Amino acid sequence: MNFFVKKSVVFYEKPGCAGNKKQKDLLKTHGVEFEVKSMLDTPWSVESLSSFFDGLEKDKIVNQFAPQVKNGEIIPEKLSKDELIGLMIKEPILIKRPLIEVGEEKVCGFDIPKLNKLLNLDLDSKKEIGTCQSSDPCKTV
Repeated sequence: MNFFVKKSVVFYEKPGCAGNKKQKDLLKTHGVEFEVKSMLDTPWSVESLSSFFDGLEKDKIVNQFAPQVKNGEIIPEKLSKDELIGLMIKEPILIKRPLIEVGEEKVCGFDIPKLNKLLNLDLDSKKEIGTCQSSDPCKTV
């Protein structure tokens, strides 16, 4: 017999984010059950946050739509990955969202190929659901 062990899934979002809502709706339509947490209210540590970024370059972990990035106050290219993570702990709006835990695995951004593999799904990998919505101003709540 082939038993499918259900993995626990946690979806860290920015409450009110239109893009995160679309991502959650897509997962729900494919039968994925998950717990939702606010990435802005989660008490991040260097270890807990860094675990989502293993193997990722700086440009893949930063929310390019965060006000401090858009206005040039923070220039990710001029900072080390460790410096960026330090800033993200203080200002979680800088984190590329969502962050998703699937069992012990961690995903930064709505990485459809990775989620397909981890959740045994067949989401359309050409679909642009991982980007911010223009109608969604990226502000802290």
